[in-house]
Amino acid sequence: MQDILNYINGQLIQPKSNLYIDNIAPATGKKIGSIPNSSAIDVNLAVEAAQAAFPTWASCGADQRSKILLKIADLLEKALPEFAQAESLDNGKTLKLASTVDIPRAVHNLRFYATAILHAHDEAYYTEPHALNYTRREPLGVVACISPWNLPLYLFTWKIAPALAAGCTVVAKPSEVTPLTAFMFAKICIEAGLPAGVLNIIHGEGAHTGQALVEHPDIEAVSFTGGTHTGQRIAALVAPKFKKLSLELGGKNPNIVFEDCDLEKAVKGSVLASFSNQGQICLCGSRIMVHQSIYEVFKEKFLAKAAALQVGNPQDPHVQVGAVVSEGHYHKILSYIDLAQKEGGKILLGGMPVQLEGDYSKGFFIAPTVIENLPYDCRTNQEEIFGPVVTIMPFESESEVLKYANSTKYGLAATIWTENLTRAHRVAHQIKSGIVWVNCWLLRDLRTPFGGMKESGVGREGGFEAIRFFTEEKNICIKL
Repeated sequence: MQDILNYINGQLIQPKSNLYIDNIAPATGKKIGSIPNSSAIDVNLAVEAAQAAFPTWASCGADQRSKILLKIADLLEKALPEFAQAESLDNGKTLKLASTVDIPRAVHNLRFYATAILHAHDEAYYTEPHALNYTRREPLGVVACISPWNLPLYLFTWKIAPALAAGCTVVAKPSEVTPLTAFMFAKICIEAGLPAGVLNIIHGEGAHTGQALVEHPDIEAVSFTGGTHTGQRIAALVAPKFKKLSLELGGKNPNIVFEDCDLEKAVKGSVLASFSNQGQICLCGSRIMVHQSIYEVFKEKFLAKAAALQVGNPQDPHVQVGAVVSEGHYHKILSYIDLAQKEGGKILLGGMPVQLEGDYSKGFFIAPTVIENLPYDCRTNQEEIFGPVVTIMPFESESEVLKYANSTKYGLAATIWTENLTRAHRVAHQIKSGIVWVNCWLLRDLRTPFGGMKESGVGREGGFEAIRFFTEEKNICIKL
């Protein structure tokens, strides 16, 4: 059992309301601890601590902020096995994925922004005949960072690292579904000597704690990653106050396979894009579109590889598919599989829960599922399922597949498999998506902007875009 505490003003403390919610391990369905369901009182304390810490943190200099963030990164890397175990337990993802992707990427996030801030630059212009204009970026103040449950520490650090590097102080709310590694991260911050109040971590439900945080009058900006519906609610609260807002929301991403692709690479990459993290990544390619001329051979190879994926105990190194994150999400995914069949879909693979034995008999496991024979505009192909469920359909022409690809309200990511360079550029330019991968998937460079079009979000994260988001630009003009 691990009882979670809030991290406010450099201390681990209980919520003032003394209200808690259960933390359930997805792989076993059993309680593993309690989580504070923090109130507006706790949010106020966190914001007040961040306000008090802001002047010193903002003015201490990029060098000092960099050193502290690098020390936190070093301590996190040293504790990588412990954090990976906790992430797997708390989220249901495989230990292998947590060990090779989630926690290493969290370390990388911290190091990237700790060093990026040392290379930030302002601009200056000599204005004829006798004036000098220069720009200066200043940290916003106290900001809110709200991160999701699918990549808990990975996306938690993705938000707080640029905010802290820029000189802001932060009140962060990790998902109440996966709070464990954020709690452990607070202990590392204390060990690293992060000044009290610079980072505050409060736990609780979105509608309870998250809303109190978003509505707080002294929060200068909100960075949120999560569902589109929640993003709409946050925008409705924040936009009228003219505060900065960054929203990274849902996706229903096309995975387009042309007849001139490297077939083996396309199949392998498509399986990875379909079922990594149980399909619980906003970038997963959940709509597979294959040229008619290779549709049957691709389908046969894809189904064979997907069928070979082992579902089971996330701690087992031979398992590729762990548990989905919660009982509620488990039932949501199964409801979409049922919907797909009502819409005329044919289940080619999976389509059912997986019942394990022993300690895992009550876990939330779903077989990798592939569905065929659905129209491009049905609900199953338009709405985000966020689980190990993909659809597969043929197409005959570029114009047809572009119609399918661009038909949803989302525009986060897309993947194209082709050996034709001209086609790759042509199709990539016409897809309405913030990210397009060609002959790869989830190949990320932290220097590049990240974000979506349409209802997949507002703004861009990543690289210097994230640092700029947490600053306000000022122009100073001096007549010489």
